Amino acid sequence: MEIEELRDLVVNVLDDMKATDVTVIDVREKTSIADYFVIASGTSDRHVKSSAEAVAFQTKLAGEPPLGVEGVTEGEWALVDLNGVVVHVMQAKVRDFYQLEKLWAVDAGAAEKLSRERGQ
Repeated sequence: MEIEELRDLVVNVLDDMKATDVTVIDVREKTSIADYFVIASGTSDRHVKSSAEAVAFQTKLAGEPPLGVEGVTEGEWALVDLNGVVVHVMQAKVRDFYQLEKLWAVDAGAAEKLSRERGQ
């Protein structure tokens, strides 16, 4: 399965599960750990758990089993690692606190320049 097909499958599963504010971030130019991050909100711990479990199940059925699934027990922030696509399903308060979209929106060149200026 092509990485874009996997990304689209994840988005469709999250839509089917009624996850909210589904956002796809292309991180290919920023990190080597994944090509895309998919971030979504769940309305409760049960909704976060069931959405992440549905992503893991449906991708496995499609021949792309997750490398790992974390946080499903707690239900505040679940992560499904699909190698090229990393899925974050969070409760709104957790998503607001960590602001992953803002973190990954930082321009890599600007961040490197700032690090050099600070001597890091």
